[in-house]
Amino acid sequence: MKKTVVLVGMMGAGKTAVGKALAQMLDAPFLDSDEEIVKAANMSIAEIFSRDGEGFFRARETEVIGRLMEEERCVLSVGGGAFLSVENRKVIDARGAAVWLRADLDLLWNRVRHKTTRPLLRTANPRATLGELYRARVPEYSKAPLIVDADAAYSVEEMAHRVLQALLTRPDILETTE
Repeated sequence: MKKTVVLVGMMGAGKTAVGKALAQMLDAPFLDSDEEIVKAANMSIAEIFSRDGEGFFRARETEVIGRLMEEERCVLSVGGGAFLSVENRKVIDARGAAVWLRADLDLLWNRVRHKTTRPLLRTANPRATLGELYRARVPEYSKAPLIVDADAAYSVEEMAHRVLQALLTRPDILETTE
């Protein structure tokens, strides 16, 4: 790996699961910015949102992403809102390569509707909220240099393989040994 591979996309797109599988394929470390924030704060993301607000969380997220991008090359999964930040995109573009795991709204809803760990979906109508987030975020996610489409029929390993194939089109990201 010449650069850190950063998986971006909506909650439920599979960033963590696909990232772990991809890291294994590449024999690279896997990191999750949300997990790093939880460790540093010693509380869940939902607790951080509740106690300190989304603005505080986003500032910590930017700090953590900056730190992780300076460390060894890895596969990095970032929270759904992370790529909306111009500052985060600049750091990711400078030191890594973003891959958008693009999933349609129905697939995302099927994956997140039973989860209670999504603070942004703690609303009277979480399906409508997810739709609003989706419509607002897609233009930002589309700025990622690589896009891999998710499908409910794909296994985690198949998705990781699809990401790997996309990465292999970019010699600035992965070296091939052929």
